[in-house]
Formats: sequence, structure tokens, C-alpha cells
Amino acid sequence: MLSTVPKELVHRDSAAQVLLTDWQRLDDVRFSVTAQWSRSHPFFTPVAGGHYDPLICAETIRQIAYLLGHAEFAVPFGHQFVLWDLSVSVLRPEHLLVRQAPAIVELDITCVDVKRRGGRLSGLGYEAVVRRDGHVVATGRASITCTSPAVYARLRPAHALRPDHRPLPLTAPAAPQSVARLSPTDVVLSPLAEANRWQLRVDTQHPVLFDHWVDHVPGMVLMEAARQAAAAALGRPSFMPLGVAGEFKRYVELDLPCFIETELLYQDVPGAEEVVRVTGHQSGETAFSGIVTAPSYGC
Repeated sequence: MLSTVPKELVHRDSAAQVLLTDWQRLDDVRFSVTAQWSRSHPFFTPVAGGHYDPLICAETIRQIAYLLGHAEFAVPFGHQFVLWDLSVSVLRPEHLLVRQAPAIVELDITCVDVKRRGGRLSGLGYEAVVRRDGHVVATGRASITCTSPAVYARLRPAHALRPDHRPLPLTAPAAPQSVARLSPTDVVLSPLAEANRWQLRVDTQHPVLFDHWVDHVPGMVLMEAARQAAAAALGRPSFMPLGVAGEFKRYVELDLPCFIETELLYQDVPGAEEVVRVTGHQSGETAFSGIVTAPSYGC
């Protein structure tokens, strides 16, 4: 196993959740980053007959925001990173097969939107090309903004930042197989009486999705909710999404219910990829919007 970058650089409490192993600056806007994917990650388990879960690729791309922010753009520790969008598109699924050794992946990162305020990084958008053994596997992108602790405190409800802030009681999970999961502890949806509509299930004790204390629902929980909701809407207990793209429009609070809904798109094209729009609403406002693309049925 390769050693990983310091966990503080990617905002993880557990070193086991750090995926990045090294990085190199190539010029002002381009970086080379390497990562390692375990054959037996406790949450990003193999999908579709032994392929790496594409969401482990999304999590890899997400961790790069923190790494570059701190190590290359001098964002102070303690500043908050706000994720606005995150996406991954699988181009060559055959190169995601799990083999006898952990996968070593290389990511070519190009910063396409670098914003500074007062000489300090205030926003960053970047694109990623993901390679394994020299083969392009996937592409992705992400964008974040950075805020000081004082500004963040003004943005958030005061009660949400207190250590005694309590989330909603944990709701019952949907049947794992119905959302392409093996364990009920990894299910992030709770069933409702309406078809294609769920309540977001927020388990703040989950060791991966809530690796450390946060005052709102993390973006990766919403990405996972989109994938699970798409699996349920398509009736496919095992599939590898070819694409997952999420836009995060507002904070999803821990102490209010968030409702996840799906809409099937492009249903009338025989043999085409299946596309599901997933939205998350809280207090009557759209908080999250996502698109999940699945292979044509039978693939």
C-alpha cells in the first residue's frame, strides 16, 4: 500500500478515508495527482460484477479541492470549503475492473476558474481526466468556494454551529437491494408512501459519509442519494452508473427533513442509456439537483 497525503490536507479524520497519495504542480493551472483505490473499501464496494464504484472516483476528485486549496493555493486551515458542483463520467468501464492489487490512478487536473479576493483564494473550478495504467477511464469536474470562519459563521444558522446541535432522529432505511446496496447501514434513503420519493436518511454516525463532525449534510451523501434513488427508480439492484453529476444549491440542514425525488428522462429511445434526474428539497426549496446516467438495460 502506498502512503497517503496527510489527512488534514483533505479534511479527513481517518487516514483510511484518504484516497490521494501524491501530487505535482505542472504549471500555474495544471497539476498531476495520484490516488489509490482499495479492493475492499468499506463503503465504495464493487458494483456490476466487480467494477470499482464510480463514486470512489467522484470522492477522489472532491478530495483534490482540499489538497490544492491548502497545499498549492495557501488556504489557511480552519477556512471552510463550499462545494457547488461535482461530477464524474465513466468513459471506459472495462478499466474499472477490480484486480488482485489496489488500483493506482493518475488524475490530470486543469484549473479553469481561479478566483482570488484580497490576494487569497476565494473560488476554484477544475476539470479532471482520470487514467489507470495509461488508459483514460473517466473525466470529472468540481467547483468550490472558500470562506473564512467569520464569514462562514454569518452564513450559517447560529444553532447549527454549536457542538450540541442534534440532527433528526435516524429514520428506517429502504430495503438495501432496492437501492443497489448490500447493507442497511449504507442506505441513505427512507421510504415514503409515494412512488419515486424518499426522505433523506442522515446517519451522522456513519464512519465514511460522516468521517468528522459537520454542521450540514455533506455533498457526497447527496451524490450517494442520487445514485440510490436512480437505482430504485430504474428497478436495477445492481448497475454501474456511467455518470453522476450534482449541483449543490444550498446547505441541507441536519435537523430538517430533506425529500429526494426522481424523474426518468429519455424513456422512449430503445437501447439508449437511461437517465434519471434527482432533486432534493428542504423547507420547500430545491437544495440539490443531480443527473444519473445508467447503461442501457441489460448492460
